[in-house]
Amino acid sequence: MNECGARNAERGVTVLDEACRPAPFRTLCSVLAVILAGAWPTSLRAQTPAAGTRVLMDPEAPFWSERAPDQYRARFETTRGNFVLEVQRDLAPRGADRFYNLIRSGFYDDSRFYRVTRGFVQFGIPGDPAISAVWRDRRFPDDSVKSSNLRGYFAYAMTGPDARTTQIYVLKEDRPYQDAQGFAPFGRVVEGMDVVDSLYVGYGENSGGGMRAGRQAPLFEGGNAYLDANYPKLDKLLRARIEQDSGVKQEDQARKKASGE
Repeated sequence: MNECGARNAERGVTVLDEACRPAPFRTLCSVLAVILAGAWPTSLRAQTPAAGTRVLMDPEAPFWSERAPDQYRARFETTRGNFVLEVQRDLAPRGADRFYNLIRSGFYDDSRFYRVTRGFVQFGIPGDPAISAVWRDRRFPDDSVKSSNLRGYFAYAMTGPDARTTQIYVLKEDRPYQDAQGFAPFGRVVEGMDVVDSLYVGYGENSGGGMRAGRQAPLFEGGNAYLDANYPKLDKLLRARIEQDSGVKQEDQARKKASGE
């Protein structure tokens, strides 16, 4: 009998001393302790929605007033692969802030690319009708147009002035004429444009068009169940996350500038 076994036999116990437990077991316990203590590393927490259904149902919560970094990246995981959007806040501060917080909350997770044409891809209606009902008319003021609507850039879809909500389009072709219509891009695709180009385009405007004509009611009221039943080939937006290093370099540069380094 080894030293650990002898010590436990003498005590009349069958539970191993901490020092006698196998190293992998001790490591697992340490990890679980970190999680339960709420001390999971910040870099990993950044990959997980910070809120969930509760905050999604309360658009007046303080959560939604969080200012976005001046520059950040968001990774979108889809049934065709991943793509990354890079946001420049100075191009459209209001739009960048809302987009940042929608992603942080998990708003776009488990939804569909419901409007895909040869010219653009559109997403932003939740798969859960209960959440859609809360955000359907949560409009916010326009930003000035500071960048052109070119291939790879993205902006909010809208029906008119000060009518942006949560729907986003990503351009697959140049459409500079949209600049004069008030569509304000606030970033571009920096990885995975081939994925954006590959999203299923067969349904065109039939599956999710008609935003200005008021024909999106079935999407808001039926969510994923409606789309999956009627347009089963649509690609899925599995989840969106702010990349863990977003804003880190920028904050470091600002710190060095302030300190004169």
